[in-house]
Amino acid sequence: MEQKLTTKEEYLKRINVIVEYINNHLDENIDLGMLAEMSGFSPWHFHRIVRAFLGEPVGAFITRVRVETAARLLRYSDLPVQDIAYRVGYDVPSSLSKSFKQFYGISPNGYRNNKNYTIMKPVEVRPDLKLEFEEQVLAPKQVIYVWLTGAYNQLDYCAAWQKLWNYVREENLFAPDVEHICVYHDDPKVTEQDKLRTSVCLVLPRVGKPKGEVGVKEIPGGKYAIFRYQGPYENLHAVYDTIYAKWIPEKGYKLGDTPGFEKYLNHPDHTTPENLITEICIPVQ
Repeated sequence: MEQKLTTKEEYLKRINVIVEYINNHLDENIDLGMLAEMSGFSPWHFHRIVRAFLGEPVGAFITRVRVETAARLLRYSDLPVQDIAYRVGYDVPSSLSKSFKQFYGISPNGYRNNKNYTIMKPVEVRPDLKLEFEEQVLAPKQVIYVWLTGAYNQLDYCAAWQKLWNYVREENLFAPDVEHICVYHDDPKVTEQDKLRTSVCLVLPRVGKPKGEVGVKEIPGGKYAIFRYQGPYENLHAVYDTIYAKWIPEKGYKLGDTPGFEKYLNHPDHTTPENLITEICIPVQ
């Protein structure tokens, strides 16, 4: 028997709360009992429901996000392994090493020191891509969002935007200059395609309360390296490789602790692919 849509939406609302908490508290001891209480599900049903929506047990989800975050920090920062271990929630570096070896077959230090070891897919640096750069201090952004999981190039973004605009109409939140952005929480070179996480967002001057699939959160403000790219979306993977492998190291930036986001300045239905403009905003220190 199919689950009623209203029930599914209510469950998604609760799952959003749990996932956002995990994303923002990786450096802490995350108690599963506390998550169950936060979700409003009974302890008996909590694990089954979360597994159904996330595609894996909540404990496995937390471990995977921690290890994948560590992999990105090892490749893109010069933080000591001990500091990375603490930052992603391990009390001692040896615990991170054990998990890292289970995932990738190599120790954190081994991965950092062996640039040819490919837990990540090959990097594609494209100096020919049209990229403009500037540094800005951005104010926090209030957003409504829909959570999607799966390969970035296969998601139904149109349906997600439609749900968000339906929410805007229902809650009477119309405003000029609404921004369309996506937050990509995972690196597709580290994370399996079917587990990649995306928040499709509208930035609004005011937001309502979470409702069904539509969540509410804040995108942190601070210093951002902003890269404006003109060209088809299909080249964005190479744009990211070029930014992380070339631009960020050359400018001497250290990456911030929060995920970056993409801002879309024109509409693909009304713009030729070569004229699409995307801003890639990366938090830096």
